[in-house]
Amino acid sequence: MDAKTQIGVLLCNLGTPDAPDAPALRRYLREFLWDKRVVDFPRSLWWLILNCGIVPLRSPKSAALYRKVWTADGSPLLAISRKQQQALQAALEVAHPGSFRVELAMRYGNPSMPDGMQALKDAGCKQVLVLPLYPQYSSSSTASTFDAVGEVLKTCRDMPELRFVRDYHNDNAYIAALAASVHEDFGKNGTPDKLLLSFHGIPERFHETGDPYPDECRATAELLATKLGLTEDKWMLTFQSRFGREAWLQPYTNKTLQSLAAQGVKNVAIACPGFSADCLETLQEIDQENRDIFLEAGGEHFRYIAALNDRSDHITALTQIIGRHCSGWF
Repeated sequence: MDAKTQIGVLLCNLGTPDAPDAPALRRYLREFLWDKRVVDFPRSLWWLILNCGIVPLRSPKSAALYRKVWTADGSPLLAISRKQQQALQAALEVAHPGSFRVELAMRYGNPSMPDGMQALKDAGCKQVLVLPLYPQYSSSSTASTFDAVGEVLKTCRDMPELRFVRDYHNDNAYIAALAASVHEDFGKNGTPDKLLLSFHGIPERFHETGDPYPDECRATAELLATKLGLTEDKWMLTFQSRFGREAWLQPYTNKTLQSLAAQGVKNVAIACPGFSADCLETLQEIDQENRDIFLEAGGEHFRYIAALNDRSDHITALTQIIGRHCSGWF
């Protein structure tokens, strides 16, 4: 296949601030929290709350948290996402020589969605597969990514042919990669008293009005537990990262850890199957903040099992997903 007719793959994740400082966090939070898919409050009221309250107050605090996980390569999410992009490009080149061009884009921040789409256009891609790295569909993440692609194409005279990966929560290769990562941890560190499978939360109201996200989270968790051979008393599904005062999906990860420690559970491990790459929510919220919560409540052993990141079995799963969704294009 000629390079000018390569199939474009837009690899998408949530995003990250450009730096771990307050000005960068102000820019990032304004873009992220202004998205109607994320916060659907009336715009005029929300503008005041966001710009006069949340952004000024949260930016310095969030910057301090980002500094705890920032690396020499910058944001962990961005650094890992670039490794995933490069690994996918190499794997697709082996599987389908000369057929694919993979570009990275973040829903919020940089590299931006317009930049990613423009790079594919400049490469001559007439067909584009959008792959949001959210295994479980949610209107606040996956659908928001689709919105952003549509926004980019509003002014495009010559639109590419588009396909979208809605979710891959029950994909066999994805589940196998998750199971392998947990098996490796258990083999190295022993089987914990309880394995928590913690997913990013959404408001309960979103689910009540049609968002299937928690159903897909439970399906992933049950498939993973079955693959691992765990009985029901050995694992739990929980939700983390709630924001604001309204009820979010439960049980909450932090409250569950407190409760388990109070019940005498001494050894827990946590995996986060909904995160394709380690980021603030896994490295700081889970591995630091929630670790402290469990240990201070009386727990003795806590470990976080890393996200799939650029593991070879994860890249193989994503390569297979791309191949299936591009059937007929090459």
